[in-house]
Amino acid sequence: MATINLGSIKFKWQGAYAGGTAYTVDDVVSYNGSSYICILASTGNLPTNATYWEQMSSAGTNGTDGTDLTTTLTTQGDIVYRDASGLARLGAGTSGQVLQTNGTGANPSWGTLSSDYVLLSSTTPSDANTMSIDGHFTSDYDVYKIYVIGACGRSMSGNRLSVRFNVSGTAASSNDYTFVAANFYQNSSTGFAPAMWTNAWQQTYMDVGYVTNATNSIARSDFEFTIYRPLDGNITNFQFDSMSWDGTGSFGKYNGAGNRQSTDVISGISIAPYQFGSGTLEVDNILVYGLKK
Repeated sequence: MATINLGSIKFKWQGAYAGGTAYTVDDVVSYNGSSYICILASTGNLPTNATYWEQMSSAGTNGTDGTDLTTTLTTQGDIVYRDASGLARLGAGTSGQVLQTNGTGANPSWGTLSSDYVLLSSTTPSDANTMSIDGHFTSDYDVYKIYVIGACGRSMSGNRLSVRFNVSGTAASSNDYTFVAANFYQNSSTGFAPAMWTNAWQQTYMDVGYVTNATNSIARSDFEFTIYRPLDGNITNFQFDSMSWDGTGSFGKYNGAGNRQSTDVISGISIAPYQFGSGTLEVDNILVYGLKK
């Protein structure tokens, strides 16, 4: 009975093809990403020569079907995606950007995260009699929120904060302001005081809240101003809300609304002691936000 050597009939893996190697039948090599089996012994004949080799498996097309992403992704932070013809590279965006889709039939891209409520400015102003908040109103927004944080008065002629609108960067003092406000008061002995109404017509200022006029280091007042469509060139409406604390046991709340009955374009606001009189304001921070259209 004939003897069969099983080792001579199995495939023999020889690794990458080498031109100087003598190959025999059933030798298997790799070449350009594909694999080939020798069907006729030879030396120096490329695996693509069908006389000596038969292809066992075929390589994909590098970079378009996932077989070789190293040719597509070249830099740390790269992302691979499919474009109209195959796999493509999206290089890293700048710090803080987000990946966004551009819809069906379009490639993804990096973009800046958008918000409808945008911080436009944050400043710590120096102590002054009058503080101007200007240069932040643009056509991108219809509504603005201005926060005055930690206000306190020194040697003021009154205990209220007054506001004027700026026109071309300068506080407008013409007598076309009108406002109405309600104020509430509370301390340990008086108890809750009912609402007291304040109103004024055709003034040169608007009162928008109490400012504690004291040397107490913890006496502070906080304000929120909402301004509507300052660039329209129409009457500019305004709402305000404030809370004050005298540092010794009394606090008050002041809120209301007002406007300037003029067609001037408003560039900002100025804040000062009562009726823009004497004294100094100290403010921890002023924030300006815009609400997108």
